[in-house]
Parts: sequence; C-alpha cells; structure tokens
Amino acid sequence: MSQAREQAIRAVKSVSRTVGRLTVGSRMVPGFLIVGAQRCGTTSLFKTLSQHPGVLPPAYHKGVHYFDTDYHRGMNWYLGHFPGTGKAEAVRQRLGVRGITGESSPYYMFHPLAGQRIAKDLPSVRLLVLLRDPVERAYSAHSHELARGYETESSFERALELEEERIAGEAERMVADPTYASHHLQHHAYLARGQYIEQLERLAALVGRDRLHVVDSDDFFADPRPAFDAVCDFLGLPRWADISFGKHNARSRSPMSGELRGLLEGHFAPYDERLADWWGRVPSWRR
Repeated sequence: MSQAREQAIRAVKSVSRTVGRLTVGSRMVPGFLIVGAQRCGTTSLFKTLSQHPGVLPPAYHKGVHYFDTDYHRGMNWYLGHFPGTGKAEAVRQRLGVRGITGESSPYYMFHPLAGQRIAKDLPSVRLLVLLRDPVERAYSAHSHELARGYETESSFERALELEEERIAGEAERMVADPTYASHHLQHHAYLARGQYIEQLERLAALVGRDRLHVVDSDDFFADPRPAFDAVCDFLGLPRWADISFGKHNARSRSPMSGELRGLLEGHFAPYDERLADWWGRVPSWRR
C-alpha cells in the first residue's frame, strides 16, 4: 500500500472517530466482544459473524483495543467506533431482533486489567473465546510477531527460553500502574498465553460464567456450521443459512521438531486437564 493511500485511510478514520465522539449519545453499545485467544481464529470468526444481517460491525476496525491499550481515551472515544442505534432498530424491523455490534481484540483475554474494565463498563456484554492447540498457537504467535517486527529472535526455541525473563513482573507492574504498557507481555508471552484456564477462570470470576462462550477453533474450522449456530444462539441471533466460512490471517511456517513439540505438550498438559474440567469437554488437541 502506498504512503499516500495509508495517509488517506488514516485521515478518513480520524474523521470517522471524531464524528463518532460527537454523536456518542446515539451510538450502539457493544453486545459482544471476541476477547481471544490470539492466533486462534478470532479474525475468521469476526469476519463470519459480520456476514450475519443482525450484526453491525464497527467502522474500519475489527479490533478497537480500548480495554487493553487505549483505555485512557475514554468511553466516548470507544463508543464512537460503533454504528448508530437507528441501524439496530432497522435490523429489528427486518429480523424481529435488535441488531448487535461488537469487536475483536484478542489481547483482552490475556491483559491483566481488561477483564475488570469490561465488567465495569459493559455489564451486559457477552464474551466469545476461541481456543486452539496451545503448542500450535505459540508457534504461530512467534511467526506472527516476527513478521510484524515485534520479535527480534528468529529462533522459536530462543524466544521460549527468554520468555520467563522478558515477562517477569510485567503483569504486576501494569496492575500497579495502569498507564504502563508492557511490550513483552503483549508480544512475547508465547507459553503464558496458551495457559488458557488461568485466563478463563479470571474472566468468569469477573463477568460470570454464563456470559462466556468458548469455541474450539479446530472444530470450528473442520465443521463450522454447528459451532457458528451455537455462537448465534449465545448472542440471541437467529441462525442464518447464507454464511460463507473461511480461514483468515493464517501464516505459513516450517514444521516444528517432534522433540520440541513433545516438550511443549508436556508443559501444557496440566493446564489442558484443568481446562477440560472447567469446560466440561476435552479440547480437540487432547482427544
């Protein structure tokens, strides 16, 4: 994309957000958030949901990142990203249910403060979580961060070795100083982000288990219709037949060694066991 085009897009987004802030009183409040996990299919689910005529996505951004990195901007800034309430009522006339809006910011699930901010500011919002094999998620995340320039270690093994040192004390520092943004916690927590049960238990304690819906990513991509219908049921949307399913934002990478995979599977085993108990089902990668 040319520099001139990028500047034009940024200008349009800026105007859109300004207009949004000025009309915040007539803006929709998000009814759902896709909160994670990173590299687990959140983009694909958001794009699929956005095809539903009852879903009105935000302008320009699938992820607003308000509750993690932009909370200082205030709720009016956040709501300015979403459609007007008139559009929601127009959906009601067509479908019999009011339209809903939402966004997808997969750092919300892992960020140490996002959950309590969501619980405070959006007391009725429903949270969607996608989970995949944490070994594959970690490997995919490293490729993703390396490609975006946020990771300097080209070796996945070396990045794993550095993780504990990199993220040590970062979550605690963020809690103590909400203005502090941790580069390491956001971009280098390859193992910690895959310890899903810790994050799910924290979210459930903050918002309530009934407001959390967990999707197994492998099941979603293998047979998307049942998983998508369950998401529609959870969000109070009518099931919709005219939906195109696809996989988005995937990255190719070389195979992982069997030895490293075995070590990582051993690391995640106790977390996956706790996850199965909490979820009430064995995740696909452990079947």
